[in-house]
Amino acid sequence: MIQTDILIIGAGPVGLFTVFEAGLLKLRCHLVDVLPQVGGQLSEIYPKKPIYDIPGFPEILAGDLVDNLMKQIEPFKPTFTLGERAEELTKQEDGSFLLTTNEGTQISAPVIAIAGGLGCFEPRKPPISNIGDYEKKGVVYMIKNPEEFKDKRLVIAGGGDSALDWAIYMAEVAKEVTLVHRRTSFRGALDSVEKVMELHEAKKIKLITEAQVVGLQGTDRLEEVTIRHKTAGDIQQEVDYFIPLFGLTPKLGPIANWNLNITKNAIDVDTLDYQTNVPGIYAIGDINNYEGKLKLILCGFHEATLMVQSAFKKVYPDKKLSFKYTTVMGVEGF
Repeated sequence: MIQTDILIIGAGPVGLFTVFEAGLLKLRCHLVDVLPQVGGQLSEIYPKKPIYDIPGFPEILAGDLVDNLMKQIEPFKPTFTLGERAEELTKQEDGSFLLTTNEGTQISAPVIAIAGGLGCFEPRKPPISNIGDYEKKGVVYMIKNPEEFKDKRLVIAGGGDSALDWAIYMAEVAKEVTLVHRRTSFRGALDSVEKVMELHEAKKIKLITEAQVVGLQGTDRLEEVTIRHKTAGDIQQEVDYFIPLFGLTPKLGPIANWNLNITKNAIDVDTLDYQTNVPGIYAIGDINNYEGKLKLILCGFHEATLMVQSAFKKVYPDKKLSFKYTTVMGVEGF
């Protein structure tokens, strides 16, 4: 079992910045996120999108902001559980909380900080009637370990950055990569589109546009997919994995069952310290709700800063907290 001072649910920008503020107070942090990488929406949905409202940066790409945050918190050595969903939360006899993920990982902490952005991201699934029969048996919605697909036959579906980037990456890993998209134009970055076209011309990627996967077949696991082309009709193709990458849908998920006060899919908090109706559980960033709330990364940073001050008193009730500017406290040596 993992033990920490603050368990942060959500490794997006607000969750990552919380580690920095907690580290200044010598509080240990462990982060849990259902996505296989840090950064939340910034990494998963729009890593190349410029952001204009981060102080000190007239413009910064979302992915670069995540990289900078990771560098900023590196001295505090946070730990991570990625690719797992926060599932069950119980209170222990000593007053601390015990979180169990959907994979059975358990983390204990006296303070919970929910920084889940818009909630738990769940994959958008294509409308294939029997797709559930092949989940974990050849159908994969998120790529966690690329080496799992070494020398395998893949069909990737989608037209955004994620589908393009993984098709490019897997061209050097998998035995065969087919990218299927229902349109002839793509939503992803132009340089990624150009790279896919180059790999297609070099016969390293098979590209099928104006088509979609409509059927899955196999006995014990996925063996074949049916690709329906606009003019050519149905195409049967043998595969080892089908990877639909159609983006993610935000939902509160299991957090909705934790007896928290919720308004319109957001968690109610006290603006004094962004604590919920359950003492010891805080909510910061886009996932919380209060009068005048603005869903901005900047506001989430502010909320995280005040939340950590309150959390310190719960972790160390007998210690006196003396606030100092970071220019006085420094960062090295923590």
